[in-house]
Amino acid sequence: MQRTPHHRSRSRRGIAAAVAVGSLTASLLGGNAATASPYPDPGLKERVATTLSLPSPPGGADVKVLVFHASAGDESPTVDAGIAAIEKIGLSGPEAGRFRTVATDDASVFTKGKQLGKYNAVVFLTGGGDVLDPEQEAGLEAYMEAGGGFLGIHDAARTEPYSDWFTGLVGARPAADSPSAVQRATVEIGDRLHPATKNLPLEWKRPDKWLNWKDNPSGDVHTVARVREITYTPGKSANGWDHPVSWCRDYDGGRSFYTAMGGTAASYAETDFRDHLRGALAWTSRISQADCKATIDSNYTAERLTQPNQPGQNDQIGEPHGLVTAKDGRVFYIGRGGADSSVPVVTDWKDPNVGKGEGEIHVYDPATKKVTLAGKLSVFGNKGGGDELVKVEEGLLGIELDPDFATNGWVYLHYTPHAKIDRDKQMAVRQVSRFTFDHATNKLDMASEKVLLSWPVQIHSCCHAGGGMAWDSKENLYIATGDNNSSGFSDGYSGNNPEPNYKGVSFADARRTAGNTNNLNGKILRIHPEDDGTYTLPEGNLFTGKEPDEGGGKTRGEIYVMGVRNPARISVDKATDTLYAGWVGPDAGEPSTTWGPAKYDTFAAITKAGNHGWPYCMGNKQPYRDRNLPDPSKPLGWYDCDAPRNESPNNDGLVKLPPVTSNTIWYSPQGGGVDYPRDADGIPSYKVEDQKELLPWLKGGGQATMNGPVYRYDAASTSEAKWPAYWDGKWFVGDFYDDTQPRHAVLTDPKTVGKGGLPTHAESLKKIIPVGADGIRNLMDWKFAPDGSLYVLDYGRGFFTSDSKSALWRVTYKGGGPTPAAADLARKAAAQ
Repeated sequence: MQRTPHHRSRSRRGIAAAVAVGSLTASLLGGNAATASPYPDPGLKERVATTLSLPSPPGGADVKVLVFHASAGDESPTVDAGIAAIEKIGLSGPEAGRFRTVATDDASVFTKGKQLGKYNAVVFLTGGGDVLDPEQEAGLEAYMEAGGGFLGIHDAARTEPYSDWFTGLVGARPAADSPSAVQRATVEIGDRLHPATKNLPLEWKRPDKWLNWKDNPSGDVHTVARVREITYTPGKSANGWDHPVSWCRDYDGGRSFYTAMGGTAASYAETDFRDHLRGALAWTSRISQADCKATIDSNYTAERLTQPNQPGQNDQIGEPHGLVTAKDGRVFYIGRGGADSSVPVVTDWKDPNVGKGEGEIHVYDPATKKVTLAGKLSVFGNKGGGDELVKVEEGLLGIELDPDFATNGWVYLHYTPHAKIDRDKQMAVRQVSRFTFDHATNKLDMASEKVLLSWPVQIHSCCHAGGGMAWDSKENLYIATGDNNSSGFSDGYSGNNPEPNYKGVSFADARRTAGNTNNLNGKILRIHPEDDGTYTLPEGNLFTGKEPDEGGGKTRGEIYVMGVRNPARISVDKATDTLYAGWVGPDAGEPSTTWGPAKYDTFAAITKAGNHGWPYCMGNKQPYRDRNLPDPSKPLGWYDCDAPRNESPNNDGLVKLPPVTSNTIWYSPQGGGVDYPRDADGIPSYKVEDQKELLPWLKGGGQATMNGPVYRYDAASTSEAKWPAYWDGKWFVGDFYDDTQPRHAVLTDPKTVGKGGLPTHAESLKKIIPVGADGIRNLMDWKFAPDGSLYVLDYGRGFFTSDSKSALWRVTYKGGGPTPAAADLARKAAAQ
C-alpha cells in the first residue's frame, strides 16, 4: 500500500507536568506479559529495541508527547482540533510550558534513529487503516516494552487492523456497522479515582460518534467510563448495558489508555473532554499514578474454604444463612435450621417436634484454616419443602458481633426458638438475643442468653422471614424483619387480602404486618443495645411509640423503616451511616392493568426513617390496587403512594401512613427499573408494550435479592488480598440466583441517594465472584473482612438443607498496586 506522508511535523509547547519525568523501565511497571509477536522476523523487534532509551531529562525539564496522526485514507477533520487541544491542555496549569508536543504523520519516527525514545507518551490521533510497516510496528512494540505510554483516540481503534498486538494495545476493535451519526448520549463514569475521570460528572451528557465493539473488552481491560445505550440509538451491533467507552491497562511493560470519544472536531473544544485527555496523558506519561488493573477479571481469585460436611453431620456448615467477620479475621456464619437428608422432617402440627431443627453457628479461622462449630440453637425451621402451608423459612436468621466484641465477646442472634411456638394457634416468637463467646475455645456459652427484643409472628404459612442485622457508627443495631404473609391469595400481587386467616390471624394480608405502624414484622428496626441486656430507642426513628399525635399506642418506636417485604440482608456504611437493604417481592410474573406491577425485587439506599411502600406501592411509587370486601377478587381504587391509608380490618395501627419513598433499584421478569407512562392521576399503564427499562443491566425471573456491603478501602492496611481503591464507596448488590440476576457493584449520586435516585453506574461482578456449577451459584451472603478480602456464602443446590456445594468462599485481589510504582514517582519528585 502506497503511503504519502504529509511531513507536517510541528514542535509546540503547552501542557505542564506536575513532576519531573524519570527513567522509564519496564521493571517499574509490572505490566502484562507480552503477546506473541506477529512479525516474520523474530529478531526484528529486538534490533529495534536496542535503539531505545526512554527520556530522563536533566532536572526533569520537559515531558515530551508525540501526536501521530497518519491515516491510510484522507486525514480526519478531527486531527487539527485534536492537536490543538493537546497543546492547550496545560495552558492553565501551574507549570505551563514544560509539556512539549510534537505532531507528525511520518511513520518513520517509529524506526528512525532514537527518535521514539525521546517521548514519554505517544498519542494515536490516527484515522484508521494500515499506517505502520512491520519494522515501524516493532518499534512501537519495543517502545511499550521499555516502559512507554500510549493514548489512542477514537479511530485509533481502526488502525493496524491486521495486527493482533495492536488490537491488544488499543483493547478492542469497532464493529463494522457502528453508527456514524453524531448523537447525544450519557457517559457513566465508574472510576472516580483515575486522573482521566475523577473530575468528570457522574453522568456526563455529550454528543459524539459512538463506536460499538466487535468483542467487548470488559474484564480484559480496566474500564473507566461507559456510554449508556438507552440514551441514544446504538444500532444493530449494540453492546448492551455494558458498553465501554474509555479504558486503560498496563500492557507489555508500558501503559495504554484508549478513549472512543473524540470522534468529532467539536469534542476537543469541550472542557470536560480536554480534562479527560489531560488525565489520560498524566498517567501514560508517568506524571501520576493510576490503578488500571482493578476490574480485570484475572486479577481476582475465588477460593472455597470449607469442605463438604461429613455424612450425617454439619461439622463444616449448616444450611447457609448469613455471615459476619470479626476484627481479628475470624468469620462467623450461621445455618438457618434445615437438616441434611439423614434427619427426618416433621410437618404434623400435632407432633411436639413439628418443624424442630438446629440453628448452627460456625467459626472459620483464617490463621489455622479450621472450622469450629461454636454452638447451636433449637429453632422452628425444619419442615422441608412443599407449598406455602407446609414449608417454613423461620429459624436462625441473623448474626452480628458487638462493636466491642474483641473485649466482651458478645454475639447477637436473630432467631425463632422452637420452645416458644404455639402449635394450636400456629404462632411463634421471633427474638434477638445476646450470647457470650469464649475467644479461647471458639465456643458460645448458650446459657448466657439475654433476650433484647421479641415479637409474635404467624407460622401457619411461609415465607419471607428477613433476618439481617447491622450496626451504624453510633452503635445502633438495625434488625430486618420479614413479612411472612403469603401473596398466593392475591394472585401474586399486593398482599392485601384479609382472608383467609387461621384462628383469627390473617396470613395473606400484609397490611396487618408490613403496612401496620403497630407491628414489628415487615420492618427494619433500630435500637441501641445497653450493657445490661436491654435497649433504648435512638432519636430519628419513624415513630416514637408514645406521642399522642401518633395515635397513642398505635405505633412502635423501634421502627426505622416500614413497608419492606423480606429484607434478608442489610448493611450500613459506617462512613455515611446510610442503610442499604434488599427485599424479595411477591410472585406475579407479569404486570396487570387491574392489580398493578409484577413482582419487584428491591434494593434501597436509605438515609432516613421512612415508608418504602409494601404492600401499597413498589419500585418508584408504582401503586397496587385495593380489594373489595367481602369479595377480594373485585378491585377498588389504586393506593395513593403519597398518602397511603391502612384500612384493613386487621390493622391495629394508624390509618394514615407516612408517604412512600421511592426505592433505588427494582427489577422484575420484564427487566430492571421497569417504568410505564402514567395517566393524569399518576397511575402507570402497566402494559408490557409500554414499559421502559431504566436499569437495563438488570434482568429478573426466579429472583431473590441479596443485598451486600459498601466497600471501604483501607490505605493503611498492608494486606495483599484487599480489593483495590477503585471499589471504594461502591455498593454490592446481588441475587440468590446466578443466571440473569444481578451481581454488581453500583455507584449512587450523593445528591439523590435516599430519595429514590437511580444508580449512576453498575459494574458486573459475575466473573470476579464466579457463577456456574462449580462457582458461587446461589449467593446467600457476602461481607468484606478487615483485611479487604470478600467472604461469600454459597447456599448450595437444594432447599431447606445443606449439601456438598454449601460453602464459605473467599475472593481476593492479586493485581498489585497502581502504576507507575510509587518509588519511581518519589524519585521524580526528588529531582525537582
